[in-house]
Amino acid sequence: MTMQVDAMVVGGGIAGLQAALDLADQGFQVLLVEREPSIGGTMIALSKVFPTMDCSSCITTPRMSAVAHHPNITLWAYTELAGLAKNGVGFRARLIRKPRYVNEKACTGCRLCEYECPVDVPHEFDGCLGARKAIYVPFGTAIPQKALLDLENCILCGRCANVCPAHAVDYTQEAVEVEAEARAVIMTTGFRLTPIDAKRQYSGGVAPNVISALQMERLLAPNGPYGRVLRPSDGKVPGSIGYVQCAGSRDRSLGVPYCSRVCCMYSIKQAMLLSGALPLADITIYYMDIRAFGKGYEQFFQTARAMGINFVKGKVGRIEQQPNGDLKLRVELMETTGAVSEPVHDLVVLAPGLIPACDPRSLLPLQLDEFGFVRSPQPKLDPTLTTVPGMFAAGAATGPKDIVDSIAEASAAAAKAAIYLSEPAHRSAPAAERSQGSLGEAVSSQANG
Repeated sequence: MTMQVDAMVVGGGIAGLQAALDLADQGFQVLLVEREPSIGGTMIALSKVFPTMDCSSCITTPRMSAVAHHPNITLWAYTELAGLAKNGVGFRARLIRKPRYVNEKACTGCRLCEYECPVDVPHEFDGCLGARKAIYVPFGTAIPQKALLDLENCILCGRCANVCPAHAVDYTQEAVEVEAEARAVIMTTGFRLTPIDAKRQYSGGVAPNVISALQMERLLAPNGPYGRVLRPSDGKVPGSIGYVQCAGSRDRSLGVPYCSRVCCMYSIKQAMLLSGALPLADITIYYMDIRAFGKGYEQFFQTARAMGINFVKGKVGRIEQQPNGDLKLRVELMETTGAVSEPVHDLVVLAPGLIPACDPRSLLPLQLDEFGFVRSPQPKLDPTLTTVPGMFAAGAATGPKDIVDSIAEASAAAAKAAIYLSEPAHRSAPAAERSQGSLGEAVSSQANG
């Protein structure tokens, strides 16, 4: 049976949550699709947000809970969007609901299965710095609060199934393909980070004490893998920390020549948090330019300088691991012609670039910019518009942006979708009267049209 809704929101990060709530509060029926086992996106893994230094979870979890309990929102987590095509005045989506190997309706989230499991594997939520079990709840505030079995690392010992009081573990589950019809679609697919080993000169992925900014977020978080900031190789409290800006942005050799916008500010935020957590540590940020573009951002930068954080205008060309695990940087100082510095740090944090998380070219004839982000025909007047009527985009789906801009764009996209859904042509075409043709027929007619 095909699910029929007014709007479908693709992506359950902060932008997707805001867009879904705004539409649902106006009475529209919304389907929220998230490919990960829990909603929350990248923001739920952060420690604090800049420039207010508010708790990230305190902002995100209320929205996550509101989405889960809203009567007008249907949440499908751990679901991939496999296909999307125009279908009359709306859209038909082909969705793959991936198997958790746990009965979601029966699972109570008690985590007894997790406590019983004998297998330990690196935890993706903690940037692989911490460990999880083969069967696990994604994180403490995950929604839905349901267990997930990693069958690739499961040894099939049966201990989780035996201890589960609800008998929810099901090793025979398979992926299920379902279809959904929506009169409007909002793409809030977010971003990915450039791989930590993308620039081999920086020893990312080789030297354990070269970490990404998102891994540092987890080290700084109260529920992080170590409970405090330690360097991964030996558990030492770092006394000298270096930040390398533009480690995955403004670099044509990586195919990311653009600025990712948020890197300067989250690095400054982390440096300020580190100066509080490790008051004796020396913290240096190596940068080409400081992009403090938002309200209060310049003052935030100046406050960091006043706190004693060292800012060095220079381009890091190489990072070499020393025998004791320390890291030696080769820095070309930009303010002194020909000058080169070779400082040594206990821990180095790379600021990777932001790249598109989803490729809409396989889903719809959306026009993309040269970097793969959704292109708006009116980026200055209305960045939420796409080249497909009835389809809108917000957040990092349209390009790198910070949390404030993502939330604002999501509300704008929801408003545009609400106006679109309220137009007579769309209001007079209820879901039940739309074509029941297959996705293949929709794609074929689209291609022939």
